[in-house]
Formats: sequence, C-alpha cells, structure tokens
Amino acid sequence: MHPKSSDSALPEVFVSTTELSRRVSQGIKDGALRPIGPKVYTRNLRDPPELLVKRHLWQLVSALVPGALIADRTALEIKPAPDGSIFVVSDRKRDLELPGVVIRPRRGAPPQAGHDQPFTGGLYLSSEARAYLDNMAPSRSYGGRARRTLTRAELETRLDDKIRSHGAPALNKLRDLARQLAPQLGREAELRELERIIAALLGTHEARLVTPRGRARQAGAPYDPDRIHLLEALHRELRAGAPVTRLAHERDPEGRATLAFFEAYFSNFIEGTRFSVDEAAEIVFHNIIPGQRPEDAHDIAETWRIVSDPVEMARTPATPAELLELLRARHATVMGARPDKHPGVFKTATNQAGSTVFVAPELVQGTLIQGFDLYRSLDTPFARAVYLMFLVAEVHPFTDGNGRISRIMMNAELLAAGEERIIIPTVLRDSYISSLKALSHRADPRPFIRVITFAQRWVAAIPWASLATTTAVLTSCHAFLESQEAEDQGVGLRLPDGLPPGVA
Repeated sequence: MHPKSSDSALPEVFVSTTELSRRVSQGIKDGALRPIGPKVYTRNLRDPPELLVKRHLWQLVSALVPGALIADRTALEIKPAPDGSIFVVSDRKRDLELPGVVIRPRRGAPPQAGHDQPFTGGLYLSSEARAYLDNMAPSRSYGGRARRTLTRAELETRLDDKIRSHGAPALNKLRDLARQLAPQLGREAELRELERIIAALLGTHEARLVTPRGRARQAGAPYDPDRIHLLEALHRELRAGAPVTRLAHERDPEGRATLAFFEAYFSNFIEGTRFSVDEAAEIVFHNIIPGQRPEDAHDIAETWRIVSDPVEMARTPATPAELLELLRARHATVMGARPDKHPGVFKTATNQAGSTVFVAPELVQGTLIQGFDLYRSLDTPFARAVYLMFLVAEVHPFTDGNGRISRIMMNAELLAAGEERIIIPTVLRDSYISSLKALSHRADPRPFIRVITFAQRWVAAIPWASLATTTAVLTSCHAFLESQEAEDQGVGLRLPDGLPPGVA
C-alpha cells in the first residue's frame, strides 16, 4: 500500500508517502487522483469512497497503523462495528477517520508470542483467548459510538455457538489458554468472569446467565437457534394469514376406515415403503404380512393403527413434556418392528437428508421445548397442525420414521378439533418436499403453506367411500402417479368432479 514512484500504475487505493507526494499532487491537479481520507488517495474516480475503503479495508488499516493488533470486539467479529469502528492496540493516540470507517487505537500489551497471530499486511490478530479476555472488560456506548467490547449477552451467545459447533472440549481449551494469558495482560478479573460463564454453560457451576440460550443450556435443554429462526418465520406467516377452517365431513365407519387407510398408505409411500393398494389393504384389513417384507408391512399396519384410532388421534400436547411423551409413544408404535431404529428413543447420532443436516442429538429436546412455546400461541387448529408438522420434520428427533410421525402429529391437531385431515398423495410428494426445503433453506414458509392448504382441500373433496370406489376416484385425480410420470403426461393432482358441499 506504499507504492514507490515509478512508471507503473498506482494501486486503486493507496496511502501517500514522501516519495509519492509530488506525483500525487500532479495526479490531483490533472484530475487523475482524488483524496478519500488522511493521506489516502485513489485513481478510481467513479465508485463511492465508502465502497473503496470497504474493498481495501485491511490493507488500509495496515498502512495507517502498521504493526497494530486487531483487538476487542473487532478481534471476534473480524469486521467494523455497526458505526464503522475498528479497534486496535497501537502506539497511535488519536482516532483515524476514513469514509465509513474509524480506526480507534488504544494502548495495551503487544502481540503475545505463541498466542496472537500474524494478520494481513503486517497486522496481528488477537488470539481467541485474548479476544474473550479483552471483551470481558466493561465498556460504554456514547454519542452513537459503538461499544469497544461486546455485551455479556453477545459473548454468551458466541460461547454457546462454540459448544454447538465444536463441543464442550473447545470451551475447556479456551479457558485453559485464557488462564495462561491473563497474567501477561493484567486480565485476572476478566478471567474469573469468563471462567464463571464457561462453567455455567457447561453445567459445572451455578452462575447467572443472561441469554435464553445460555439459561436453556444451563438447565440441561440447549436448543438450535437456527431452527428457532425458521420456526419463527413459519409462525409469523401462519399468524398473518386468514384463519382457515375446514370441518371434517360426516362419514360412515367404512368411509372413516378408508380415509385412515389412505393416510397411512400415502404417508408410508412418501418414505419409500411401497406396496400396491391391494397389498396394503391385505396387510391393514386382513393382517396378512408378506414374508419378504415384514418390517415394511408392520410400518404401514402400525401407522394405520394410530391414524384410525379416534381416541389416540384426539390427543394433543398441552405441555412440552406431553409433546415429548406423545412423540416417543407414537414413534415406538410405528417403528415397533424395527429395533435397529430404536423405537421411541430420540436419536443419538446426527441425521441428514440430501444437503439438510438436522438438529444435533443433544439439541433435540431443547429445540422441541422452545418450539412448543410458539405452537401454543397459534390460534387455529390448521395453524397449529402445520406448525407442529414442520417442527417435528425439521428437528428430525428420531433415527428414522420422522416424516410419518410429523404427519401423524399434524393430523391429530386437526382431528382433535373436528377438522379435515391432510394427506400428501404420491403425485404431490415432490412439491411437498420442495416446499419443506424452501422453508428449511431459505426461511420461506409460503410454498409449504400453499401445498398443505391444497392437500387439505383435496382431502375434503374426495368422497372416501368404500376402498374400491375411493381407489377409482384417486386414480382419476392422478393421486398415484409419480411426479415424473405426471410431468411426462402433463397432468397434476386434481380435485374430483362435483365437489362436496362446503369445499373451497
């Protein structure tokens, strides 16, 4: 950033030197250069100065405060504070202002060998242990100026993130390094406070924590804040939408059994448990278990056993503990023939579907508990059903069977309120999965709500009479087609002709 006078072109942004002063003066006179800060010039006459400083930020810092140590909040954030402040340890006494940035030096211990690391352009970066010690020192915000150090809540959150990403040993290592550094920096008081926070987060010492995440971890129920963000997005959209009520139609016992059968059939088909309708009917209604696929047959039979039981499907959770109990009990039933999937037991290893990595095992119960608070604040059975289905699907609390359990929980909310079920037929599977991904990956709940809403309208429109009659109607609606088959034929899921009264 200190170019020598030569025939070569000057850098886009540079700090002037004695050797360059005459060339800079001539460049300004000729309109080829312009100043953008103290001793800082650019040959770019078009872009805003703030953009140029941002583009060359650390090179400018290294040129203006050579050998400085990136410190305090900047050492943890590795970017300017909201007001543009960059905090460094340097012999320089006064702040140095650039467009959009203010370099704020302070006196302090020099870089510590074996701890602080070389950074770009001759700068140094505080080690993580030093950064936490420095940030434990109190500071104030005044006149719109950012605090030099992060708040207690911000530090707690970062430490919780560290446990989630790297486990408890990472915090123990951080504490050990801080103990080595504190005497050299005169940060013994800050070390004691840091030790108290770490011990409280690890559950080895009682201390007051200030963040919900910290208190949840201290109570033994840590949660995934990224998933809570997604749940909040869905919650907002459900609260903002017009209330939806689709009361279930009166059906005779055969119609109710047929509807429950197809709920179990399609829910298992989504997960790859695939039988023909006739084969599935033999399993469900005649208890004929094919010798080649007994586990698959038990999956569909036990799913049907739950969704056809009006007493079981009227059970909804009133407390977080009841939510956990319902999930375990229903999973134990559905997956009872698969001991290798640990029926009724929350997962002990992280699971993944495609690019989606679900909630870590140690965060499952805490995330479900945190999510429950949003669930019970929803006003309508439809909103609670959609929310609860996504909560279970996104947490993925079990080794296997999560999709089936999430849809059982969804429909229990609806049946308990006398409203129509939601079934995802085969032809709608890809749209359903894509809408879940839109919410999981982009925090966009609208496609998910649209798909679920249409699926409920479709269920309300089907007569659900006898098994044979209903199969024919579903075939005419393209319900059994795979998505690719439907696309090749230029068709999609359709409502049957002559909708029943009240279907909208």
